[in-house]
Amino acid sequence: MRRRLVLLAAFEQNTRGAYCQLNLHVPLLRLYFGGGDTKADFRLARVTLNQLVAALEEDRTIGMGWGKTVEVLVFLYWLASATSYRVVSEAFGIPRQTVNDMVHRVSKGIHGILPQIIRFPTGQELEMMGAGFACLAGSPAFQRTAGSIDVCHIRVVPPAGESQDYLNRKLFFSLQMQAVCDHRGKFLNVFTGYPGSVHDAQVLKCSDMYVHRQYPPQGWFLIGDGGYPCIQDPITLITPYREPVQGPVQARYNGQLSRARGVVERAFRVMKTRWRSIFLKALEFQIPFAIKLINCCAVLHNLCINNEDLVDPDVSDHDDDDDDDDDDYDYISEAEQDCGNHGSADELRAQVAAAASAPVG
Repeated sequence: MRRRLVLLAAFEQNTRGAYCQLNLHVPLLRLYFGGGDTKADFRLARVTLNQLVAALEEDRTIGMGWGKTVEVLVFLYWLASATSYRVVSEAFGIPRQTVNDMVHRVSKGIHGILPQIIRFPTGQELEMMGAGFACLAGSPAFQRTAGSIDVCHIRVVPPAGESQDYLNRKLFFSLQMQAVCDHRGKFLNVFTGYPGSVHDAQVLKCSDMYVHRQYPPQGWFLIGDGGYPCIQDPITLITPYREPVQGPVQARYNGQLSRARGVVERAFRVMKTRWRSIFLKALEFQIPFAIKLINCCAVLHNLCINNEDLVDPDVSDHDDDDDDDDDDYDYISEAEQDCGNHGSADELRAQVAAAASAPVG
């Protein structure tokens, strides 16, 4: 009996080994394991790709049989090409159902490391960030800026019977990703999942960052566009003065704030450009998986920033997806009412505006 069990175990091991054996005649596998350039096919430089595999090292659900690296390659190729599981299956010489399982396992794994990759800064990082925002604005008045906040709309196919909830004011169906980023365009916080019809200020009000007063720390402020109210409680957020502005001080402040906060819009465009195959069309997934996938792209975006694995944002393809300041002014009264008392932040904004117009030196 013992002999039979040993023979059966050996047979199963050999069968599994043959099934999961790497076929280096597959061009995509030969490219990676042969040391070739990975960016064209997987949208990540080799250093970023390897860091991703290392970050998933503790996830025991990924890499069963095929190996963690192969599963990550399959997921990234699917994400970069936005093609069907059948095409990915043929490209890797792997069964279609296995490709489906890999995509879901790796997306779950990447989503699981989100708190490690997208996080609020430490004290020293915060000081460096403030200096970075002051540089972007062209004024030391913005050196207490702790991040730029905005919302990005991602096209989706809405669930049956809920299309009006997902129809945004630019008349396409979308999910929203609220993000705070630093001066480099690295995400510090993301809040994804509200349908496109919900106003920016309401999304903010429902986010953990707002509800639990998580960020920014005392003495620091976020900057946002005219779709947000100027508030100091429960978080501190300053915004542009409404047009028409009252004098050159307000005009100068608006211009400097616009230069500083534009980094978050650029971050959205960079993320969409890197994964353009999937973001240039409506996501045809169930909403929970679409949310997970968007967050995965945000995690990958941060890994790329960490490794200086950069792409130039393509402005032309995404102009209709991102918010525009002028469009938001019509909503400011509603936004202010939704987010509570904002009076004390008007004083802070006035102080920043005055400092931005003060002579330097």
